Amino acid sequence: MTDASARRAYLTDLSDEQWVILERELPPAPGGGRKRRVDLREVVNAIYYRLRTGCSWEMLPHDFPPNSTVFEYFARWRNDGTWERLHDALRRDVRKQDGREPTASAAIVDSQSAKTTETRGERGYDAGKKVKGRKRHILVDTLGLLIAVVITAASVQDRDGARLVFEAARGETRLELIWADGGYAGKLVDTTQETFGWKLEIVKRSDDVKGFQVLPHRWIVERTFGWLGRYRLFCREHEATIASSRTDIHLAMSHIMLRRLTRPPKPQHQNENLLAHIA
Repeated sequence: MTDASARRAYLTDLSDEQWVILERELPPAPGGGRKRRVDLREVVNAIYYRLRTGCSWEMLPHDFPPNSTVFEYFARWRNDGTWERLHDALRRDVRKQDGREPTASAAIVDSQSAKTTETRGERGYDAGKKVKGRKRHILVDTLGLLIAVVITAASVQDRDGARLVFEAARGETRLELIWADGGYAGKLVDTTQETFGWKLEIVKRSDDVKGFQVLPHRWIVERTFGWLGRYRLFCREHEATIASSRTDIHLAMSHIMLRRLTRPPKPQHQNENLLAHIA
């Protein structure tokens, strides 16, 4: 058993406030009421350290719990859905903090191809991006928060991947509108309306503008990929299984949302402070 107070903190460590939020979503110790011998906060700290630095399980620093123990919790809670439930609970909290409904009415879909390492597992070739590996299909809300993610071989077309990620998002009961780029145009527009009851709106580049241009709504999902890019584990697909790759994304987004939930409130405008003082 290790204790965060007995070592120097890493930048990825959870604060006390963040741990309180996360701990309430974790399952209790199994049967018999026996107290856990491992420090769960340190297990989670180790998982987030690996995500941000991109190190392998075997290369986790020795001041964390044993890497076999950390991986055991990662895999156990991957298999029983704990990490996904945690992610979804945090997303509802962040949306409510922002004054939104717990579930989204509009979303944006996109994909990202990533090379795989020498590890075993599903992979393919994306001829458009010239990448051999896997493809991450994500659906995000207008805050850039993840609604659903599907990992496939890179050879899977965006339109086919979109159908899979839409199926994974069926639980988003208020969803009405999805924005996408030109790669999703065609039969998928009608199929989405007929199968899911959602309007798929294609946002196209203007032919009159050369070079880079910010497209309405499309920048939101690109920003989400940018957030994930800060976690070095995602520079390539390192995991042997699709399930672990998908869990890594849920965990990274959970880490991002915990920070958002606990960041200091923005200072009020000077005039607002003055009015409050007068009142």
